[in-house]
Amino acid sequence: MTADVMLELDGVAVGYGGVPVLEGVHAAVRAGEVVAVLGANGVGKTTLLNSIAGVIKPIAGSVRLGGASLAGPLHRRARRGIALVTEERAVIRKLTVAENLRLGTRQPGEALTLFPELHNVLRRKAGLLSGGEQQMLVLGRVLANDVRLLLVDEMSFGLAPLVVRRLLTAIRAAADRGAAVLLVEQHPALALSIADRGYVLSGGGVRLTGAADELLGRLEEIEQAYLSMPREDGG
Repeated sequence: MTADVMLELDGVAVGYGGVPVLEGVHAAVRAGEVVAVLGANGVGKTTLLNSIAGVIKPIAGSVRLGGASLAGPLHRRARRGIALVTEERAVIRKLTVAENLRLGTRQPGEALTLFPELHNVLRRKAGLLSGGEQQMLVLGRVLANDVRLLLVDEMSFGLAPLVVRRLLTAIRAAADRGAAVLLVEQHPALALSIADRGYVLSGGGVRLTGAADELLGRLEEIEQAYLSMPREDGG
């Protein structure tokens, strides 16, 4: 493993009830880069991210952060600088935006610097925000902390294109500041537009990997071969 590799997966198998959805996954994410994970609905993208985050345990293989083995649940991994952002918009709905920031952010002002739009809704209950505002709150809160590895799973689901671009720009900026980002995004062209590299999952494993510009050049092939499979498991 080279010195700048933040996340390394070595022969990882993930699934449920001992039955693998993905097997033999070898992948890496370096500090300062965005790596896209592409594949059909049900191919195992969410399952893979959940295993890295500590939501579920891998069936086999090893997951390392900065060269050290990862173990334990998400809250323990968070102390090592791992953050997971999903489509579920994890805000405390009864609290105001300002209260959400104070609870989950070491530097609330940094979140407002990243998303100035939140200044106008600081006193509003988070449950009354639009979906896009909620995701800005979630992502801003996460990025205002010391994040070494950011896991993003379908964060843009149901959001307007302009909001999605806004969020993806912030993710790219986080990588440029040194974070490692593993990005699952429902629109492969959008994911690859901010990514450095990508992995395409199909048939229970990694079937294609390459630089983002290379994969963008093969996007039609990728969509036809890998992204039109029937939904099987939720990720």
